[in-house]
Amino acid sequence: MQRRTLLTGLIALVGTRAFGVTGSFEITRTEAEWRAMLTQIEFDVMREEATERPFSSPLDKETRTGIYHCKGCDLPLYGSAQKYDSGTGWPSFWEALQNAIGTRPDNSLFATRTEAHCRRCGSHLGHIFDDGPQPTGERHCLNGVSLVFKPSV
Repeated sequence: MQRRTLLTGLIALVGTRAFGVTGSFEITRTEAEWRAMLTQIEFDVMREEATERPFSSPLDKETRTGIYHCKGCDLPLYGSAQKYDSGTGWPSFWEALQNAIGTRPDNSLFATRTEAHCRRCGSHLGHIFDDGPQPTGERHCLNGVSLVFKPSV
């Protein structure tokens, strides 16, 4: 394999994720504004589409009744009634709230996955897989740092 071919392939692979969140969203902020409001790991996950370490989020074991909101814009995203323990180490849900998330193909890591993001600010949430429970059969595998849990009163 020629060095140029290898380099071009690597740039294409990395380039699909290296520039972070793109698109047109209701709520927009500059990179400096995002960095000012988020910790480094939150910025890396929500704006650069990184992934937090499994079992690192306390929201994975959260069992109270309430709503999970976007950390970037406070949009309600997921209800606790749709949350379940997938055993993966990330908060998992079988369905999002209506009109809460957007999706797009993610072709990184040598496979096509479905990326989930906040429909209002574009913050990366995680990925959707087809190995979840009924009634949807979906597993919305999310980064806890992208979420804020608000318990019901």
